[in-house]
Amino acid sequence: MPASPPLYRIAADRSVLVRATLTSLGVGTLLTLVNHGDRIQAGTMGAGAALPIAVTYVVPFLVSLGSSVIALRLERRSSAVTTALLEHEIAAINRFPGQNPNPVMRVTEDGLMTFANASSAPVRAALGVEVGTTLDGATLARIRTAAAATPPETFEATDGHRTFQVLSVHIPELGAYNVYGTDITAAKVVARFPDKNTNPVLRMSPDGRLTYANPASMPIARALGLEVGAPVPAGLLADLQASLADPPAPAPEVPAEGGRTFRLSPVLIPEFDFVNLYGTELTAEKAIDRIPTQNPNPVMRLSRTGKVTFANPASALVRQALGATVGAELDPAVFARILTAGDDAEHPTLEVEAEGRIFRLRVVSMYEYDAINVYGTDITAARQVEVLSAANERLLLNILPPSIAERLRGGETVIADRFDDMAVLFADVVGFTTLSARLSPVEVIDLLNRVFTMCDELAERFGLEKIKTIGDAYMVAAGLPEPRPDHRASGRPLAWTSRSGSGCTSARPWPASSASRSSSTTSGGIPSTWPAGWNRQVWPAGSRSPRRLANGWPRPLNWSAGGSSRSRARGPSRPGSS
Repeated sequence: MPASPPLYRIAADRSVLVRATLTSLGVGTLLTLVNHGDRIQAGTMGAGAALPIAVTYVVPFLVSLGSSVIALRLERRSSAVTTALLEHEIAAINRFPGQNPNPVMRVTEDGLMTFANASSAPVRAALGVEVGTTLDGATLARIRTAAAATPPETFEATDGHRTFQVLSVHIPELGAYNVYGTDITAAKVVARFPDKNTNPVLRMSPDGRLTYANPASMPIARALGLEVGAPVPAGLLADLQASLADPPAPAPEVPAEGGRTFRLSPVLIPEFDFVNLYGTELTAEKAIDRIPTQNPNPVMRLSRTGKVTFANPASALVRQALGATVGAELDPAVFARILTAGDDAEHPTLEVEAEGRIFRLRVVSMYEYDAINVYGTDITAARQVEVLSAANERLLLNILPPSIAERLRGGETVIADRFDDMAVLFADVVGFTTLSARLSPVEVIDLLNRVFTMCDELAERFGLEKIKTIGDAYMVAAGLPEPRPDHRASGRPLAWTSRSGSGCTSARPWPASSASRSSSTTSGGIPSTWPAGWNRQVWPAGSRSPRRLANGWPRPLNWSAGGSSRSRARGPSRPGSS
């Protein structure tokens, strides 16, 4: 605490002396008139009265001087205490802002900056001032005006990429302004960003008032009659609040100018206490939804979680096959099949069947709409054609070798080939005429079916080519249509096996058979005037004709190992010809 000044300095103070003199003159004159007025008026005042009159003036002077000194001394001592306390508080205040992470500065009323903490460096740079220097007139005026407002106003100061909100508070006791800064860079970025967004972005306060709308959102705002500062329509506000409370729920859809449709997705920004509304245009998606409704083919749309979000009327049978219902989740196994098909880049399809109709489903991922489209095609008729084609193919291959069938499908109408070194084997049932007279027609057909079926199996096993059947006779060839060096010996296993019936799995009695072989040069062809069907035909080129090598029981089969022959041609002929 500072010491009080000495008494003599207080007594020598001009104001104290003037006050004592005036008091002495006033009080002394008054007392002199009271005490000596009669003598002064009568003129009988003697020299002896001078001392009492002087005392009359001196005493008030001394009393006034003493009282003034005492009063001033006490006053200055109290003032010194107050000043000391104030200085202590100021020192404490000066220490506190130095640890504040936010900018804090102090400026005197005439603009001199007397204090600034370390965090205020960007603000000082923005204001162009440092501790010990004076603010320019414009900046000082902004500080004074902002502090004088009720409530105090703020202004912004920018240094590089950072922006600060500046608040000034007048402290009359200190004859200064405290200046506080708040970094609002992030808030400014958030506020500016939607302006550059090409998609609609709106912002509303928690109480449902529109506080912002970027240029891209104007078609929505105009269609809904929205203005910044006005409340959001009650119905839309309820939908937005419901979406905020249940994020998985679908966001509300709103119309826009030009017949456009947008989905408004609300997102709470708690740091800034507002809700952003992000618009996604659905116009194209809505158009796509309308088109499949009129599509005569099945069309369905699924979400990424397997929920059926759309299905046109033509998809009824497909939905039945998949067990699908619009608005419900697909069975996980069914959805897994669809996802697997969609992952196949070359053939993203699967087939389903319902009420005898077959559909091929093509799976297409719609990444733009976060959905999966399923397009169906009725392939029932195509499957029936395939079945009939397969039956025709089997029938054709039962009559002709694959190579000849392929040539006929290729457009050849007359086919003639030459084959050298080939052998032909004839086999028939011994005594068939007598046997058939004793059997019923059904039994005859059953007998021939078993015999010829076994011969077909044996011909395929031993690599022989069936030529035809004539009644009970069976004709095969070796060395055609593909030449083979062992054509002469290749028919022997079939001859022995067919004679004994050991190749047949039936337990019923097996008829005796006879076989003969012919080796000769042959020719053949398909006349173009026989469109009703074909059978294979061989024509011998030489004089050696087939001969029976066995003449009845008990040795019904003979195979000649001698002889060499050359054959020339083989080709189809009309069914039933011999």
